[in-house]
Amino acid sequence: MEYSLNIVSNSLVLTFNPSTDSFAFINAIEIMLQPDELLPKAAKTVGLHESQKNLQEQALETTMRVNMGGQVVSPQNDTLWRNWFSDELFLVHNNAKFMSNITLVNYLKGKSTEEIAPRIVYGTATKLDIDGGEAVYFNISWQFDVDSGFEYLVRFHFCDIINASLQSPPFSVYINSWFVSTYADITNKKEDVVGAPYFMDVIVKITDNSKLKVSLGRNSAGDMYANPFLNGIEIMKISNFRRSLDVLDTFTISNSKGKVLVLAGLAAGIFVVVLVVVLFLFCRRRRRLRLVGHSKTDGVAVNDNGAFLGSENVYNFPLLVIQEATNNFSENLVIGVGGFGKVYKGVLKDKMKVAVKRGVSESNQGLAEFTTEIEMLSQFRHRHLVSLIGYCDYHNEMIIIYEYMENGTLKDHLYGSDVESLSWKQRLQICIGSARGLHYLHTGSAKAIIHRDVKSANILLDENFMAKVADFGLSKIGPDIDKTHVSTAVKGSFGYLDPEYLTMQQLTDKSDVYSFGVVMLEVLCGRPVIDPSLPRDKVNLIEWAMKSYKRGQLEEVIDPRLAGQIKPEAALKFGELVEKCLAERGVFRPTMGDVLWNLEYVFQLEGPDNINTGYLSSSQVNHVNELETTTILSTAEISSDNLGDLADVSMSKVFAQMVNDEMR
Repeated sequence: MEYSLNIVSNSLVLTFNPSTDSFAFINAIEIMLQPDELLPKAAKTVGLHESQKNLQEQALETTMRVNMGGQVVSPQNDTLWRNWFSDELFLVHNNAKFMSNITLVNYLKGKSTEEIAPRIVYGTATKLDIDGGEAVYFNISWQFDVDSGFEYLVRFHFCDIINASLQSPPFSVYINSWFVSTYADITNKKEDVVGAPYFMDVIVKITDNSKLKVSLGRNSAGDMYANPFLNGIEIMKISNFRRSLDVLDTFTISNSKGKVLVLAGLAAGIFVVVLVVVLFLFCRRRRRLRLVGHSKTDGVAVNDNGAFLGSENVYNFPLLVIQEATNNFSENLVIGVGGFGKVYKGVLKDKMKVAVKRGVSESNQGLAEFTTEIEMLSQFRHRHLVSLIGYCDYHNEMIIIYEYMENGTLKDHLYGSDVESLSWKQRLQICIGSARGLHYLHTGSAKAIIHRDVKSANILLDENFMAKVADFGLSKIGPDIDKTHVSTAVKGSFGYLDPEYLTMQQLTDKSDVYSFGVVMLEVLCGRPVIDPSLPRDKVNLIEWAMKSYKRGQLEEVIDPRLAGQIKPEAALKFGELVEKCLAERGVFRPTMGDVLWNLEYVFQLEGPDNINTGYLSSSQVNHVNELETTTILSTAEISSDNLGDLADVSMSKVFAQMVNDEMR
């Protein structure tokens, strides 16, 4: 027995209810993850009223998987360990001919794949024997036993290994005498490729009998040399309106005696038939949380909240605990609002302060970002990355619990609020901390993690104004070692997007560098990236600031609140670094490691006492331009002794020992 289930939570509960005077047992269960493309989200129905039926919330039971061509396909020869029976037992007439040409199979991108059906299925076929004595039937048919009263998903597999011509053979497909499609419509051939595999999904309802008959026939009696053929077929029962696959649920009350007989037969059959039960858990929807947890654990403890305390696990908080911590999501505790939803300040029973980000159903970010953020934050620990405390997905909630960050976002301290302004040295230290966090993301694992949404609102400050990068909902794993970029749809925040990524949809770690360059400008200028209230030439911060820098008039864009705090040589080096980060092409931008070391160099230029040199004037900047300055430093030029990012970070800390913070 094989089932396909759409799981919408991170747990699966199997319950066996024995019949009266009987008992339930099972010998084995196998749970496997199915590729998203293996089963359709919807399919066309055939019959009197054709329409599209949604399969997202349906359970499927595989009743038949058949390989045409007379060959059995064992699990060892299938990409997903499936059994394919030979079609010999199901042929209606002896007018078939088996064909085989596995070498001709040529998978095309965007069509069928080896996960959908292995090469041996597409490389074998059963065709109408036009040379045999029974070709007068003009069709070839197979008949399968099914349960009346249910709908069935039928998948046809086609691969023309018979005809040398690229022209589609003229034949049609029927189910129980209902016309389904022509072969030409199924393939819709536009590729000049021989041996390309195709598949078609349809839904049919079985009403008056328990037979499902599939027929392939010539489009007309005049098509004497047409070669109708089929490579494989899969038949899956669809759960009914009671969300059941049990045949008993299709009986009426008047059939109670029949129910008893069938129930008795099924109960008796359990003792004889059930030897090995194979349950394929197929997650076709992206609502599955892949919680990080290593198998090598010495033991797992559970706290009063029912949450795991293993050092490698992520808390799954009960919703009640989160409601208590936030006073049932009180509006008085809202500390931020974003595209994902609202962020609340909360206090757990152990007095730990937390930030609770609660997603809303109409959020554009939604489940994919919710899952991504949990996956990313549960893999990495760094003093400059916000720490994940846990999550809650009860009743389709999308809640993430972070450490509490006392001083909110960097954006709040630069503009748009009445909080205290940051000094120049504080701003430099925040830039350095953020760069360390991003550098760790880019280099801390085998593949780079690209944040994809670096902005001042996603840099949080703790009680000591130490910076931590937050909001990993849009993060993406970087390219393979032999690739230069990841091709993906454009996502991010307006004003911070890498122009190369925006125009070519090619994402690299240098996209984060560009966004960080924009943040550095915000830090220097103390204003938003886009401000429509300003004169036209000053609306776009990047254009305005870079024009001033290139004219040697950097002082006109610096935040007036920083007057008397910045040394000319430090300002020039900072501006030079920003210009490099904002290069149009990623190849000309520094790495995040280079950015980090140059920021530390700027900090050293300021010296320990931060001597008051006065607000920069045009003449001072011009004078600095004449100085002999150091070019953008490379990490290769810096001693490894300076690698202090992780000195006080323990990768084995349990969540209960993590620092309390908040996200805004």
